[in-house]
Amino acid sequence: MPKNSKVTQREHSNEHVTESVADLLALEEPVDYKQSVLNVAGESGGKQKAAEEELDAEDRPAWNSKLQYILAQIGFSVGLGNIWRFPYLCQKNGGGAYLVPYLVLLIIIGIPLFFLELAVGQRIRRGSIGVWHYVCPRLGGIGFSSCIVCLFVGLYYNVIIGWSIFYFFKSFQYPLPWSECPVIRNGTMAVVEAECEKSSATTYFWYREALDISNSISESGGLNWKMTLCLLVAWSIVGMAVVKGIQSSGKVMYFSSLFPYVVLACFLVRGLLLRGAIDGILHMFTPKLDKMLDPQVWREAATQVFFALGLGFGGVIAFSSYNKQDNNCHFDAALVSFINFFTSVLATLVVFAVLGFKANIMNEKCVVENAEKILGYLNSNVLSRDLIPPHVNFSHLTTKDYAEMYNVIRTVKEDKFSALGLDPCLLEDELDKSVQGTGLAFIAFTEAMTHFPASPFWSVMFFLMLINLGLGSMIGTMAGITTPIIDTFKVPKEMFTVGCCVFAFFVGLLFVQRSGNYFVTMFDDYSATLPLTVIVILENIAVAWIYGTKKFMQELTEMLGFQPYRFYFYMWKFVSPLCMAVLTTASIIQLGVTPPGYSAWIKEEAAERYLYFPNWAMALLITLIIVATLPMPVVFILRHFHLLSDGSNTLSVSYKKGRMMKDISNLEENDETRFILSKVPSEAPSPMPTHRSYLGPGSTSPLETSGNPNGRYGSGYLLATTPESEL
Repeated sequence: MPKNSKVTQREHSNEHVTESVADLLALEEPVDYKQSVLNVAGESGGKQKAAEEELDAEDRPAWNSKLQYILAQIGFSVGLGNIWRFPYLCQKNGGGAYLVPYLVLLIIIGIPLFFLELAVGQRIRRGSIGVWHYVCPRLGGIGFSSCIVCLFVGLYYNVIIGWSIFYFFKSFQYPLPWSECPVIRNGTMAVVEAECEKSSATTYFWYREALDISNSISESGGLNWKMTLCLLVAWSIVGMAVVKGIQSSGKVMYFSSLFPYVVLACFLVRGLLLRGAIDGILHMFTPKLDKMLDPQVWREAATQVFFALGLGFGGVIAFSSYNKQDNNCHFDAALVSFINFFTSVLATLVVFAVLGFKANIMNEKCVVENAEKILGYLNSNVLSRDLIPPHVNFSHLTTKDYAEMYNVIRTVKEDKFSALGLDPCLLEDELDKSVQGTGLAFIAFTEAMTHFPASPFWSVMFFLMLINLGLGSMIGTMAGITTPIIDTFKVPKEMFTVGCCVFAFFVGLLFVQRSGNYFVTMFDDYSATLPLTVIVILENIAVAWIYGTKKFMQELTEMLGFQPYRFYFYMWKFVSPLCMAVLTTASIIQLGVTPPGYSAWIKEEAAERYLYFPNWAMALLITLIIVATLPMPVVFILRHFHLLSDGSNTLSVSYKKGRMMKDISNLEENDETRFILSKVPSEAPSPMPTHRSYLGPGSTSPLETSGNPNGRYGSGYLLATTPESEL
């Protein structure tokens, strides 16, 4: 183009870009092309939306501070599972030996994938649907599956918050209502409730007073009105916390994320002062090395890593999308992962300290009860007094004295010993009694707190901590649902959020039936695990193998201002996908070998019994898994065979000086493309991606092409053959 042409003269001017696309191209107003970015090309829908987000970044809500964002990520990742699932897995899988597979998998799977989700959310600034549609439109179904999994988890997770609310309000009385069995009075007769007498006061209160549970999942039993009311309160709290997006939830996080650590610190100090606390902690850290080679232990450790960091849910991506693009998400990934692991270990120390105290109490109770049996046998001459060591004093019987007496009697009465019904009363047996999930919080821990001085205070603090832990996770779970839907479909934020809470409450009534606890088990243990694993695998594949690890690392370098460790390259490319493929295979095999089931509480026996899910429940479970995973293959097939548009028929015209973008969609014959492309439609340039995000190290930005004086205007503009006179 001649140096004295109008276009060349205007290129070197210092005046600002005009607002109209037509005016820009017709050169009716002065334009400073050196300070603008012009993109003219056909784009896929996902990349077009990502371009909109980058250009309109100032319109997206943002965190008030880095601290608020970190607390939000911590509140989402640190949840109820850190308090009861991690300690249970430690107790079940070899104590300190379990920490080895957990740490290994946290390093090679957890932190790299957590960093990956933080990075894509921050870079593309969209929810999970928009992010994965941008990275690979054919895998856009990942985002929809994440939303469905979040819905499944949120449905039952808020029920657990409702349980905590019920116990919280019941804690404001002394003595605690679960400290003693109820007494039934019949005239002058007073009889202890049989179900409670056969089990324990805390077990009876949990199953009968709180849940009023049925004998099986097939027995609905109707709604539990107390838990229905608590569920309504729980959804009201969550709704108020998230209705304004991060403007409201961010403020809640200051309390909901920090308060649990205050309570845990108080419980740790109090627990360490309890008699027998050291026994529990030593039991935890005594490793059973044979467990380290058990594949089941590694599978459970990997599942715990996924749930602990919130991988695949979309909440991590949603929170990260409200960050500035120069935020150091590399540091955030390591920090949040470390705090999450630290919280799990801290909670495990607290739990084992308290359980060590409880084990000593129960062991002493066992000694007293069996000593009374021995006295009865002595008085009835079933046992000879010669069997009792002379230094044994029944009024002050120690566990050591009882153990000595027990061994003598067992040796002498070897043939008839089983008929005596004596228990060994070993502390190790009490410590080995593993209580899973809700049973750990609502049975074992509550029973231990009844022996605390000022037990109502500790009970109030404990259940308030559970409510806040659950609330932080629910805020992230709701963000995993609302953020991608609002970003993609532009629905009103407040109305959609309230609608989600109302819908979830009514669907959640399934979990507050008398059989509701069994449905919680179904959703918690089975419905989300396999879909989440598949989601995380496809996320890894989408970035590392389809988009390209080298390009992704280059984009991270440009975004962060430094190159992340090479360690992440190899983890994303090779190690993490391989480990997750093995995990998925193991999960499917485990599901086939061991039929899914649940622990049912049988009222007549006052005991738990493991039952398999009936056929209709298995059908429901399979349906849940299919519904959660179906969007991924459906979107892939529809887009592969061009049955679903990916937005390739749209044209994005954008330039970045006044943060303006004009979209021309469904182009008509007489629209502005005549000015942009050419007078003849056949001369239009071939579509090509024009967004500057995620250009590989070997790629050249069409906006920065050198060697051509007009190259900076973009390839689409270069191919336009409109003569200068027509401009």
